[in-house]
Amino acid sequence: METDRERFIHEVEVKIGGASAGRTPNLPQSSREHRNVGQRCRLDFRRAPLHARDVAGFTELLEATIAHLEALKTQGVRSVNVSAGTLAGLAAKLAPDRGRNPHHVSRQLASAPASILSLPAVTPATPSGPLPAAVAARWNRSTNFPPMPVSKSVPPAVALPPLPSKLDPVAQVAALDDLRRRTLACVKCPNLVTSRNTVVFGVGDPYAQLMFVGEAPGADEDAQGEPFVGKAGELLTRIIAAMGLTRSQVYIANILKCRPDTPGQTAGNRKPTPDEMGTCLPWLQEQINLIQPGVMVALGATAVEGLLGKTIGITKLRGQWQTYRGIPLMPTYHPAYLLRNQAPAEKRKVWEDMMAVMQKLAMPISEKQKGYFLGK
Repeated sequence: METDRERFIHEVEVKIGGASAGRTPNLPQSSREHRNVGQRCRLDFRRAPLHARDVAGFTELLEATIAHLEALKTQGVRSVNVSAGTLAGLAAKLAPDRGRNPHHVSRQLASAPASILSLPAVTPATPSGPLPAAVAARWNRSTNFPPMPVSKSVPPAVALPPLPSKLDPVAQVAALDDLRRRTLACVKCPNLVTSRNTVVFGVGDPYAQLMFVGEAPGADEDAQGEPFVGKAGELLTRIIAAMGLTRSQVYIANILKCRPDTPGQTAGNRKPTPDEMGTCLPWLQEQINLIQPGVMVALGATAVEGLLGKTIGITKLRGQWQTYRGIPLMPTYHPAYLLRNQAPAEKRKVWEDMMAVMQKLAMPISEKQKGYFLGK
């Protein structure tokens, strides 16, 4: 039983953000009370007699807690208060089928400071739509939770909160620099961390009225640390120039900040998985929160899927205005598609989409521009 107890303690420490022996859980450093409670809980787990039923109870509570937090994360929630009341509320979801007192599993927090114990109880969030596969799997494993469908795409952006108030220019640049620093240090996808050269954050004017969102970095982008610098990027630059703008006047980013790994391949790219997109999307969402462009352009089906949660073919969706958190969004073909299919008719479709964007931004459109890629 000692082996089972130590294994369980280690699992708790790892799941809540701690590490192996000797390190305390990764609780907010700004609150000594929270940190002390976390340490007290860990020590109490070690001192208390641990029976098989207790292990099962704590494990179920842990699963319920993680499912709750992951569901909140998919809805754009970035932080929550952790309290005895929160744990009791989660335990209450487990108690009916097991005949346990819901407060039994959180008794180790009985000595917590009043400022923490007074926080309101929280019951597990009910997701508003399909969850990414990994999140849905944990949700469905949690006892007495309603089954959630596994999504084949990332959650739709309509579930996200509205855009926050825009910062003043100085604060906006500072916040974007801080976001860049945190993004460059991201290690949430181990397979991508081991294969990448760098994190490709984004580039352009932080006050841009026009923002392009692509799929993920390729080999050139991974090497240079800037989105759209390969052949597809060169074509995007020419499209931007045809609109009368430069790359420095717009903002360019991707759904994924790291190049997707390609095990067993020496060249080529692959589409990001739904789990990878779901993990990386919060970085892009923060970028959009700060930049708040007047219009967005989704380059290709993966960008549409990441932003809107729609898996409708890009052929059917391109040229039709969508909305992302109140921002007009134009889906269009990815420049890589035009490199593969250089028919003037296909180029004209993308150009018509760009003229619609220019019109939305009240940009002038010359007669010469109106005639681009028209058959003679």
